[in-house]
Amino acid sequence: MATRAIGCRMGHQRGGRRGDQPSAAGAPSWLARQWALWSRMLAPLRPLDAPRGRVTAWDASWPLQRELTSVRRARRLVTAQLGEWGADELTDTAELLVSELVTNALRHTRGALRLNLQLRHSRLLCEVEDTETASPVRGAADADAESGRGIEILDLLADSWGSVRTATGKTMWFELRAEDGPGAVHQP
Repeated sequence: MATRAIGCRMGHQRGGRRGDQPSAAGAPSWLARQWALWSRMLAPLRPLDAPRGRVTAWDASWPLQRELTSVRRARRLVTAQLGEWGADELTDTAELLVSELVTNALRHTRGALRLNLQLRHSRLLCEVEDTETASPVRGAADADAESGRGIEILDLLADSWGSVRTATGKTMWFELRAEDGPGAVHQP
């Protein structure tokens, strides 16, 4: 699975001819891209011990305490929220991956944590925010090791995942997609 970061990608194409330039149809204007970038950077920072702002019917956010019971709480919150959204088919995988991210955050960081869920068009985005800026490091786990396989689990089960630096630390995220079929999640 490929690791990618969520965000606006702005590349500059070099070429002297008009035919080399990409079509402007459907692409946001330069001003719209700049506004999106600056509005995100200038938005007031919410402390991690509070829910993230702008919650909608398809967004959820919870602060987590720095205690071992937060892993169980995070799993329960994800299960309940996905049940409410009608995305039960994602529950088992999301629960396992959230458990992994929260455990790693408790183990390797200090400070507050926040769990965020977002469901858009059968795509679940889950984020765990913490105050540490260092990205996760892939380690080689022995066959008998009891830990050290978190990134491999993310690689195997998530459709995509990554780590993004933020103004308050970093955000570890993963994305799961619901299958299109009778039980698929469809939003208005």
